Amino acid sequence: MSQDIAINGDNAVALAWKQIDPDVCAAYPITPQTIIVEKFAEYVANAEVSTEFVCVESEHSALTLCTSSASAGARTFTATASQGLAYMWEMLPITAAMRVPLIMAVANRAVSGPININNDHGDVMSARDCGWLQLFSENVQEAYDMSIVAPRIAEHHEIQLPCMVNLDGFVLTHAIERMTMLDTQVVKDFVGEHKPLYPLLDTKHPVSHGNMDGPDFYYPHKYQSVLAMQKALEVCQEVFDEFAKISGRQYKLVEEYKCDDAEFVAVVLGSSFGTMKATVDLLREKGIKIGCAMPRVFRPWPVEALANMMKGKKAVVVFDKHLSIGSYGPMFPEVVAAASDLEKLPKMYNVIYGLGGADATVAGFEKSLQAVVDGNAEKIHYLGVRL
Repeated sequence: MSQDIAINGDNAVALAWKQIDPDVCAAYPITPQTIIVEKFAEYVANAEVSTEFVCVESEHSALTLCTSSASAGARTFTATASQGLAYMWEMLPITAAMRVPLIMAVANRAVSGPININNDHGDVMSARDCGWLQLFSENVQEAYDMSIVAPRIAEHHEIQLPCMVNLDGFVLTHAIERMTMLDTQVVKDFVGEHKPLYPLLDTKHPVSHGNMDGPDFYYPHKYQSVLAMQKALEVCQEVFDEFAKISGRQYKLVEEYKCDDAEFVAVVLGSSFGTMKATVDLLREKGIKIGCAMPRVFRPWPVEALANMMKGKKAVVVFDKHLSIGSYGPMFPEVVAAASDLEKLPKMYNVIYGLGGADATVAGFEKSLQAVVDGNAEKIHYLGVRL
């Protein structure tokens, strides 16, 4: 039985965790993620879950412990943001290479410096090549839903990769929205019992984890992760379809809004997708055929779905909430690559916006898109920057 509640994004993630009841959680507080682990620790203290909660001295320790826990065969969750994710960086590729399907909520926040606690995607984009699955949320409901589908995807026996569930810091983590929660037993049945592959504590079938790899093995082992990522595209959609049956909410690898007849398309991640939808509606009222899209799954990169969405468009505008200094935004070249096999390549533009929490408004998006429609846009535009 579903129930509508008012809740912020951090508490929504913690609620999903409570309903799943993982075996282990280790985390260190950092704004704007702190509420997730504070609330979940409350559930632990009140004996509402059976989770072993470990307070560690740093984010590096948190991920090290979680990787060890997952290797032992425990369903394991953690959460972080910004500098916390940066402090974990040494362990990120190790965790992925060890093929442990732990779940990490990332409350997306700018990475220092300069010091900034507000939202952009600098943290997750800096970790995009480490071998983790990455799911994005537009609103509080989706942060809750993605937290429920994540273990089903990560723990699939043909995937076995860690997964980040991303929600925009403050914009979603601290904003109270209406959300439909599922019955706890429905969630437990959907996620299912954890059945670990090759756990260290299975003494009847001894295995080694985290071994030294020479040239003969390092490359093949990395390629195994490539194959798992390729399989994950199929598994993600299968799990989304199954989730729709219990929730009525259908998710796709790439979410589209009014793209079918569009001549122009904007591609954006996270909470800005909602702002972009409002911008599309405004431009449609002016007679401009425009749509927008959000890659729900950022890793693995949904090349085919994006290419299909871009087919026949005059122009595609990629809005990046992070800057790869010295190059374009990180999503832009990947969207261009996805379009490279099309018979006719649309004109491609990159807009950098919202760094460090700078306003992402309908007016700003409209101005950037209108310039593309009018044919006088720059290849790369820094929206709203002040010098």
